[in-house]
Amino acid sequence: MSSSTTSGARTPALATNRRARWLLPLLLVVLVALTWHRLVRPPGQDEPALSGRALGTTWSVRLGRAEPDDDLRAAIEACLDEVDRAMSTYREDSELSRFNRHASREPFAVSAPVLEVFRVAGEVSERSGGALDVTVGPLVALWGFGAGARIPAPPTREQLEETRERVGWQRVVLDEAAGTLSKTHPEVVCDLSAVAKGHAVDRVAALLAGRGARDFLVDVGGELRARGSRPDGGPWRVGIETPDATGRRVLEIVELRDESLATSGDYRNFWDDDGVRRSHLIDPRTGVPIEHGTASVSVIHADVAHADAWATALGVLGHVEGREVAEREGLAVHFVVREAGGGFTTRATDRFAAHVRSDP
Repeated sequence: MSSSTTSGARTPALATNRRARWLLPLLLVVLVALTWHRLVRPPGQDEPALSGRALGTTWSVRLGRAEPDDDLRAAIEACLDEVDRAMSTYREDSELSRFNRHASREPFAVSAPVLEVFRVAGEVSERSGGALDVTVGPLVALWGFGAGARIPAPPTREQLEETRERVGWQRVVLDEAAGTLSKTHPEVVCDLSAVAKGHAVDRVAALLAGRGARDFLVDVGGELRARGSRPDGGPWRVGIETPDATGRRVLEIVELRDESLATSGDYRNFWDDDGVRRSHLIDPRTGVPIEHGTASVSVIHADVAHADAWATALGVLGHVEGREVAEREGLAVHFVVREAGGGFTTRATDRFAAHVRSDP
């Protein structure tokens, strides 16, 4: 699937398997972690005008030069609940859950927002060579990051090969003209958490813009979209967290104006295999955890759905291969690399470096 796909074209999208169905609630948490990060509030950043909880995480909205309307909170919560009702794997009545239970190769009708999230995910999957793959759930579970205890040893070659047969972003076909999804295998299951949260931010931003807001910063679980300016007229400032599971501190401060930012990290969920660090971030192309030492990836993009998807894909690719893809795609990307002797180094494309403050 590519950005040049025309309406009516049938293009591949995404999936997993029936044996993992009972794991879906926990796998959602794990798969969200593929793009999970926290953005620390930098010095001088105002408290949010509105905040709450939705989609299993927190959300906040900061406004530039306006006070929130009395019913703005309700409108935002309704917007986020709409995304949840469409794309949650926790809710049995969501569109995505019903599609996952659709054990057939026959087309399944879905709403335009669900179709759009599949389209974005499929586009990034294709352009990243399969590094983004929302069908990766069975591999995540196989490596001990699903339900139950940690596995005593890495899976066997036979287990990997058998599981990989059930993983592949092309196992779902998107028909935009008909508004349907169909599976190439009836037991395929999908998880959209690597894109849906970014899509939710975009939806809230559209809601605010539709109500006349010119200056705001929307944050859902650390994925952000900025428009206009802070109350003092400057760009919105976001603190990227040091990828360290033992504490929270600002690594760098990024300035945004009419842009979005998302980050993917590997440092919250991992286990030690005789000195080998096994991260929850699985490379769908090989079926094994990443080994390149990239601890986090941040992406600035026009919309959060694409930033979210690309952060996950580039987190899988790592700072070497990922940098090549980022340059080819013209992306603004910031890599934090874990060094062998301890500590971190940062490597950013020129387009991202222009957003980093030198005096946090």
